Amino acid sequence: MSNLELARAGRPDSRIKIHGPEAFDGMRHAGQLTARALDLLVSEVKPGITTQSLDDFVFEFAMDHGAVPAPLNYRGFTKSICTSLNHVVCHGIPGERILKEGDILNVDVTLILDGWHGDSSRMYPIGKIPRAAERLNAVTYEALMRGVAAVVPGGHIGDIGAAIQSYAEDERCSVVRDFCGHGLGQVFHDRPNILHYGRPGEGTEMRPGMLFTIEPMINLGKPQVKIKSDGWTAVTRDRSLSAQFEHSVGVTETGVDIFTTSPAGLHQPPYETG
Repeated sequence: MSNLELARAGRPDSRIKIHGPEAFDGMRHAGQLTARALDLLVSEVKPGITTQSLDDFVFEFAMDHGAVPAPLNYRGFTKSICTSLNHVVCHGIPGERILKEGDILNVDVTLILDGWHGDSSRMYPIGKIPRAAERLNAVTYEALMRGVAAVVPGGHIGDIGAAIQSYAEDERCSVVRDFCGHGLGQVFHDRPNILHYGRPGEGTEMRPGMLFTIEPMINLGKPQVKIKSDGWTAVTRDRSLSAQFEHSVGVTETGVDIFTTSPAGLHQPPYETG
């Protein structure tokens, strides 16, 4: 049985870790550090700079705050962050690509602080962007937050995917099915898998103490993707724009704790900093 099939199975998965208050404190600190890095990137992401310069910025930020970028050397990945531009769905590799007016960029940051992983991503518009790109960013952020709102003890993982899928498809966008959210904590990727599509009531029951990411990837065109020859970069097959937002969350006794909220209130573009 594949990981995705396990995520949809109705049977409880004894391998899913249930965490206590100390873990929630650790995740909150790690998540807030990651969110601070993403806040600071608002003034760094602009036309004329390279994605490598953003990688350098986050690496230095992590070092200055006693943290480690989780992607660095993870399964052979050689950078500290992922930078996914325009039709890149996820896992874009920073390099000498220069950002230009009209681009949209997802920056995915995971920082390890005191052993805990704070994982989050946001979209950044590069200067003035097309109306279709603005709309895609807005739809993707709303899809994320509808998924987060579906996190309640006693609910099911399928409730999250159903909330995301129904909204995105009503907005005439598509949900990428090749990648999913995941459990995390003191490891980068863990159970459960969090599909961004599905049916209410399906999948593992959510229990207080579960920790995971929700990170829908939404395309303006069709949902199919392909992996480039570097083995990491996923792109839309039809070259349509793709966007992603991500939060790390924990299931509480009454609902959900979002660990990666923006300290500066910079949750979604356009980012007003003045």
